[in-house]
Amino acid sequence: MAMSANSGAGLTNEPNVTPMIDVLLVLLIIFMMIIPMSRKAIDVQLPDPTPTVAPANTVSNQIVLEVLPGATGAEYAINKEKVPADRLQARIKEIYDPRPEKIIFVKGDPAVTFQDVIFAMDAARGGGVKVIGSAPKDQPAGKK
Repeated sequence: MAMSANSGAGLTNEPNVTPMIDVLLVLLIIFMMIIPMSRKAIDVQLPDPTPTVAPANTVSNQIVLEVLPGATGAEYAINKEKVPADRLQARIKEIYDPRPEKIIFVKGDPAVTFQDVIFAMDAARGGGVKVIGSAPKDQPAGKK
């Protein structure tokens, strides 16, 4: 078998793939190094799997503002202490001025209007409360 250098076909354009393979290998190595570095971690704070149960007699320093239905409109109570609507903001200010934590929980009865609950929340903001949370709704006495 004899091979001739000039077979009469003329010039042939064949790409030199060796430099292209080198470039692809370099890119592959770069991406293999970058992918593990670019992973983002999310900080998660999980609850304690064995929580300690607080005794039933512990004194709570949480303030709960209740909005209750009344004969002439909504009635307000701060930790079971009845407060008239016109004195609500002043009473909240008296309670929260010496306290470092400005957190209150608002508990609205299903029978009151949303406007009454918003009034209570506005009075709490005006009294210096920074964080307003909602207290869990109690179950009716007939359903357990």
